[in-house]
Amino acid sequence: MSISRSIVIGASKNRLDQLIEDRLSPGANKESIDKRIWDLFGEKWCVMFTDLSGFSRGVAKFGIIHFLQTIYESERLFLPIIEKWDGILIKSEGDSLLVIFKTVDNALEAGIEMQKSCRDYNKNKSEEEKVLLCVGLGYGNILKISDDDVFGKEVNSASKLGEDTAEPWEILVTQAVKENTESFKNKEFIELKDPPSGIERAYQFSYSLM
Repeated sequence: MSISRSIVIGASKNRLDQLIEDRLSPGANKESIDKRIWDLFGEKWCVMFTDLSGFSRGVAKFGIIHFLQTIYESERLFLPIIEKWDGILIKSEGDSLLVIFKTVDNALEAGIEMQKSCRDYNKNKSEEEKVLLCVGLGYGNILKISDDDVFGKEVNSASKLGEDTAEPWEILVTQAVKENTESFKNKEFIELKDPPSGIERAYQFSYSLM
């Protein structure tokens, strides 16, 4: 990491920490401080959370080397696609990726292409070597702390959809994603009967692997 990047991240985090500390002070004008935080760090992004289906069971059955191989192969597949569609990788934790895109359409395009890369990769692979991707997307105003971390309702929603709810090959999206696509507005979005807690409405995005 370059010195300039370290300074930017450090300065952003320090500024946020100071404002949070001010917010905790007795008699603090929380509304005013919240506005300052949103003015400083608030941005509109499409948030993607990914997860690999059956990953924990695979680790238990096949061991840590299998764990590392699967992560290596998934990132080899996905990172060039994320870059192609102008995504920014915020963090990688285990078998999950947190990525942000400026547009919903780019996020959906990336999700489709990532699923297609899994389809191609899995041909002639044994069951334990297959990469099975789950994707969740949210869109809206979030707090973006440099390129170090993101926070917000749509971040939480994307996490619940991608990591906890989606099955292999599924791309699940929030209402905001459905409402803000241009390229895919004529595609089918199948509403989930039981969306995760805290998400009023969520949808399975219908796409073709062909």
